[in-house]
Amino acid sequence: MIELVIPQRSRDLGSFEVGRVLPFARRRMVGPYIFFDRMGPKLLEPGLSREADVRPHPHIGLSTITYLFDGEITHRDSVGSEQPIRPGEVNWMTAGRGITHSERFERLRERGGPMDGIQAWVALPEEREETDPGFWHYEAGALPAFAEGGVSGRLIAGRLGGLESPVRVDSPQFYLHWTLRAGARTSLPAEYPQRAVYVARGSVEIAGQRVDTGSMAVLLPGDAATIEALDDAVLMALGGEPVGPRYIDWNFVSSSKERIDQARADWAAGRMKLPDLDDGEFIPLPPQPPGMREPEPMS
Repeated sequence: MIELVIPQRSRDLGSFEVGRVLPFARRRMVGPYIFFDRMGPKLLEPGLSREADVRPHPHIGLSTITYLFDGEITHRDSVGSEQPIRPGEVNWMTAGRGITHSERFERLRERGGPMDGIQAWVALPEEREETDPGFWHYEAGALPAFAEGGVSGRLIAGRLGGLESPVRVDSPQFYLHWTLRAGARTSLPAEYPQRAVYVARGSVEIAGQRVDTGSMAVLLPGDAATIEALDDAVLMALGGEPVGPRYIDWNFVSSSKERIDQARADWAAGRMKLPDLDDGEFIPLPPQPPGMREPEPMS
């Protein structure tokens, strides 16, 4: 039932540390999901340095999904959006042919408090890679929710088990937040060829194999997966139809290496518009690593 267990790896972003899960050397994508970072959990003190903020930076060829368990982040982008996000809400940003945005910890800088959440990237299907950029915010109450027998949660995006989220998606996929009480059991349907379960808190057992906090279990296709909580647990389940091979370089995702080269050149030359309400600084283009990784093969 489990093809691979991916442990998150620590990545230092200066004043903030994240747990990187995707991309992974042996499994770079799950369905269209090409990037998955855990932000926290961390208790931030009042007066947090601005170095912890994510300054304006660019994207192409993907959608970003921000979802929080705790805390608050303020999003600003080059299509004119300014939107704080709080626990249970969704910020969905489609980069398409190009967008820039920033993420600031402004309320937490003022008051302090816990910070915990997930940022995921979804690769756009090839025919949508150059679509117009856009941003959508969804309140927690807009998402389909369920609760039964010690299992509760909400469908963040896509379709699964007869539920459909209002969140805009560009290809067949699902993204689910689950909370399980100790001893509770649930099942992940076999509706998609690629699926994974990330354990945000607690521990679970899948087909007799234990999966602990900070690990993602990539599942084999073909059968529903039964999940049992060994203690109180919080899970994120995700997956969908693969969209095909993709290059990933810094914040750029594309089916074309030449398109990524163009995006790098555009950012370096200042040809990408900064966020309307946050244009005083930006993240410089990092050096290109030697030998850009080959695109992820479809599985």
